[in-house]
Amino acid sequence: MKLFVGNLDYSVQEAELCELFSLHGAPDSVKIVVDRKTGKPKGFAFVEFENDVHAVKSIQDLNGRELCGRNITVKEA
Repeated sequence: MKLFVGNLDYSVQEAELCELFSLHGAPDSVKIVVDRKTGKPKGFAFVEFENDVHAVKSIQDLNGRELCGRNITVKEA
């Protein structure tokens, strides 16, 4: 299952997201979307889980959670 993670602070790194989502099961991939021209993060990412149970648990536990001063959005992509 692929998850959308929004409202990310621009300083958040993929390794931080991987660590956060690993609390609910190891994600298969974590990708912060960046602007093609500037190379700067756009403030959202995608996290993929092979196990849907881990993905659903992540949505339940992390949606609205504060990360780097912002409440993140986590939902199915």
